[in-house]
Amino acid sequence: MELTAHFINNYSDNFIVALALWPLASGVLSVPLIALLYHRDGRMHLNTVIGAYLSVLYGLSLVCFTLYPLPSGKSGLGITYGIAPQLNPFGFLNDLAKDGIGAIPQIFANIAFFVPLGFIAGRLLRAPLFHSLFLGLVISLLIEIAQLTGLFFLYPYSYRTFDVCDLLWNTSGTALGWALYLASEKVLPSRIVQEKTLTHNPGFVRRVIAFCLDMTFVVTLSTAAGVGVQVAYALLGFDSNNGVTAATNVSLVVGCLAFLFAQGVFPWLHHGSTLGGKFVRMSFETAPRSGILRMVFYGLRLVVIAGALQVSFIAFPLLALFYMIKHCMPYDLLPCESNYQKYKEHLKAHGQNAPQSGSLFL
Repeated sequence: MELTAHFINNYSDNFIVALALWPLASGVLSVPLIALLYHRDGRMHLNTVIGAYLSVLYGLSLVCFTLYPLPSGKSGLGITYGIAPQLNPFGFLNDLAKDGIGAIPQIFANIAFFVPLGFIAGRLLRAPLFHSLFLGLVISLLIEIAQLTGLFFLYPYSYRTFDVCDLLWNTSGTALGWALYLASEKVLPSRIVQEKTLTHNPGFVRRVIAFCLDMTFVVTLSTAAGVGVQVAYALLGFDSNNGVTAATNVSLVVGCLAFLFAQGVFPWLHHGSTLGGKFVRMSFETAPRSGILRMVFYGLRLVVIAGALQVSFIAFPLLALFYMIKHCMPYDLLPCESNYQKYKEHLKAHGQNAPQSGSLFL
């Protein structure tokens, strides 16, 4: 019992750090995962979204367990000397012979840490056994390399032990996790829903994911333009202060143009699908509009989004609340064309879904 308590205490601080980072990191790291799931399946359920968030928590915990705490000060491990790697695949036998039962918790931890990875790979990513084992091996190897190189040469020496036995135990844990996924399918089968057609009734979460992808495009272009101007000023020997000012102005102009393209021009030409919307299989045109009606709809949508970006901490929660009440966005309330049946037939002819009542995660 005392051995178990000591083992848990060794990792409790690491888990607390991961838990503290989770709210911030989950909002960033879950976006690409959920986007990929939308792209793969066409829709998802609440439990899938929760699974994605919990997967991020697991990933943070794994990093903290294996790399935290970092060394500090002017002497000690990772500062003035390193730790020799353990390259004997049967080295755990020496540990058992030397420490006896005291070596068991470390072996158990190396297996247990990767059990969730195998389960996630099987249930969430639907990876077959071989791919799951390969994923576990690669992640384990990256962790060991980080430990061997002092966190990829951030420190002059390795401050933790590179142990080839860890690769064996980690991969074994992945296999065990995948086996648990297989067993869980018999008790609680996965709700596999694949809709390859584009939806004109995106839920709020899908809209947010598409918007995040669009803004990634905008920010990337804007940042690249600004950096390019600063590099040009430096290479040409111009005043650096003027370079910063010019870079800021160019970045702002390029950002605005990229925003108009991503949220206006591109979706206008692609039936309401933005760049991100294309990836997550959605269109924000929830009802038929043409001519002046469509122009007003696009204009109002641009105003709403641009305004929301100015006061995002207030506007986006209000938009989420509005969607939960009305099951649509404010600009969706604009008048639409009356010949709705022909519109549905047009969508069906092009392999697209006609809008239904709004839902949060569709």
